[in-house]
Amino acid sequence: MKKIPLPKKIPKKLTAHNDTRIDNYYWLRDDSRKDKEVIGYLNEENKHTEFWFKDNKVNSGEIFKYYKNAIPSFEEGIKIKIDEFEYFSTSSLSQEYRKYYRVQNKSKKLLLDVNKLAKNKKYYDISAIYPSRNHRYIAYGEDTNGRREFSIVIKDIKKNQNYEKNKCSSTGNIIWNKNSDGYFYLKKDPITLITNSLFFHKLGTNVKKDKLIFKEKDKEYNLSITLSRTKKYLFLQSSKTESNETWYLNLEKEDFKLKCFLKRKNNHLYYIDDTPDKFFVLSNRKRKGNFALYVTNFSKTAESHWKLFVSHKKNELIEDFLCFKDFIILEIRRQGLPFLVQVDINNKKEYIEFKDNTYAVSLSGNNNYDARSFSFIYSSLKSPPVIYSQNLYTKKRKKIWKQNFIGHNENRYEIKRETILARDKTKIPISLIYKKGTDLKNAPLLQYGYGSYGLIVEPSFKLSFMPLIEEGFIFAIAHIRGGQDLGRSWYDQGRMMNKMNTFFDFIDCTKKLLNKGIGNKNKTFAMGGSAGGLLMGAIINMEPKLYKGIVSAVPFVDVLTTMSDESIPLTTFEYKEWGNPNKKKEYSYIKRYSPYDNIDYKPYPSVLVTSSLYDSQVQYYEPAKYVPKLRDYSTSNNPILLKMNMIGGHAGKSGRLAAFKETSEELGFLRTLSIKDS
Repeated sequence: MKKIPLPKKIPKKLTAHNDTRIDNYYWLRDDSRKDKEVIGYLNEENKHTEFWFKDNKVNSGEIFKYYKNAIPSFEEGIKIKIDEFEYFSTSSLSQEYRKYYRVQNKSKKLLLDVNKLAKNKKYYDISAIYPSRNHRYIAYGEDTNGRREFSIVIKDIKKNQNYEKNKCSSTGNIIWNKNSDGYFYLKKDPITLITNSLFFHKLGTNVKKDKLIFKEKDKEYNLSITLSRTKKYLFLQSSKTESNETWYLNLEKEDFKLKCFLKRKNNHLYYIDDTPDKFFVLSNRKRKGNFALYVTNFSKTAESHWKLFVSHKKNELIEDFLCFKDFIILEIRRQGLPFLVQVDINNKKEYIEFKDNTYAVSLSGNNNYDARSFSFIYSSLKSPPVIYSQNLYTKKRKKIWKQNFIGHNENRYEIKRETILARDKTKIPISLIYKKGTDLKNAPLLQYGYGSYGLIVEPSFKLSFMPLIEEGFIFAIAHIRGGQDLGRSWYDQGRMMNKMNTFFDFIDCTKKLLNKGIGNKNKTFAMGGSAGGLLMGAIINMEPKLYKGIVSAVPFVDVLTTMSDESIPLTTFEYKEWGNPNKKKEYSYIKRYSPYDNIDYKPYPSVLVTSSLYDSQVQYYEPAKYVPKLRDYSTSNNPILLKMNMIGGHAGKSGRLAAFKETSEELGFLRTLSIKDS
């Protein structure tokens, strides 16, 4: 048996509020990512994981083969019409990256071959392509290490060559000015990676002359930009968890003057969009919770001038809205499921409902305010994505695009929605898929969860998990608090001083499913990534014997130390998510669940932890420290493994097939455990 890596211990005292913690592995933090001893240790962990996989005959190649057999050799994406052009992308099984095209008068032109751009690069990713208003140029963000600090590249379409590159630390998305001779972009702080500056760049000029339009000084706020529905305005939003502020800039003028729509205030979130003669505002101003939709004139944006258009409902969350000439389409969530609602100018509502008992639906590719139809994407755990176009006036619907997977037959699978009672009597929904004819009581159960930031793990089609489902696994998504599945209050009940609900919900979902005869208690597994990795760390500290094995991807496991250090990327922006450790009460609460701080002498299950050296969201040293400490305390003989990408970011390696190879290893690990000792 190959020796398990044993990194040295250098005790470091971390003291706050008269409380001292000892971290033996703090030394593994190297912000330069060049320390030879740190890199050497990470390489040893990778070798150890590779040896364990070989020694235990983990057949990840078989799972990867499933993906390759299911993916079409060639696929064309939906065409997005902008003016007289149609933009789309294609993917090929023989290539890692997409190609981007546009069509005009049936003539197809290749705009960008990302495969050529990525050639001989260890990591390569682009943000998206942004055609200029006159369609002469495209802009795209370029990331070459996975840290999500994008340079902005401008390509001249007519000459088929790059015009210039702006080597800035940007978010990767831009908004063109009306004349197509410049663009607006957002820059990140080089240390914290918080997006805090809006700039304008004039094509052909030195980037040092770029004009600073706005600088956010509050470290708890993060900037984002969008183009308004009519394309008349740039919207700049500065936001944190509980409040935000929106500024707007008229793109038809060249004075670069931002106007504040409504100043930020505590516990108020609002989002705006325009029509040719007014603004619509989605706001939770009246109640802390779900949103209502208001309308106001351009010249009168103060709250006193807002008129109610769609009222707040306790049991419905308005997630988003999209304006058309005579209608507004709402994306809402009711009882944890998404719906589309068509609202006319007289406020008459028509709900657009769907057949499955658990599914995902959202608006997609609606570029034109004057369009007579709208399009949306629909899928379920057993049904691959389909895009429909529905006429706003006749209500007739047609299928305009479908994602095909070779050999997939949705009639072979059962999907259902269960509801369990958590320990505090709250009803928690769970989405399930399994093969018809599966012996549920004896089948392996894989439960997936996230439960943070108000993000929802949609019960959409997930090719990633189909190999295990095909082999007889039950796959379950626990719609736990901390997401926004059942409205804004569902999120509030799973953050800050309510965070323990997230972990209790997940554990209770597992136990209640097993009690219902869904899943084999000796073959129960869990999986989550990022904040879902925090979830994994917390549940095995609380219930080490409940799960046979877990996959913890890019896990946020050292919550207390990270949130106490403002130099670590994105920390201050997330105070209202996790709490501010500078406050004793919040410090103490975080310490109750922070996975790294609660490791103890317990019989931990088998654990596979994955990470990337250049991850910008969860720094590599959190999982790198977590693994050896977990081994130090585990009283079982179960493997605790670390797989560290030495290049790559929060989403792992770049490239579609490379990503599937990583998923194959994760699922191969769980599959091997399900077969072992059975």
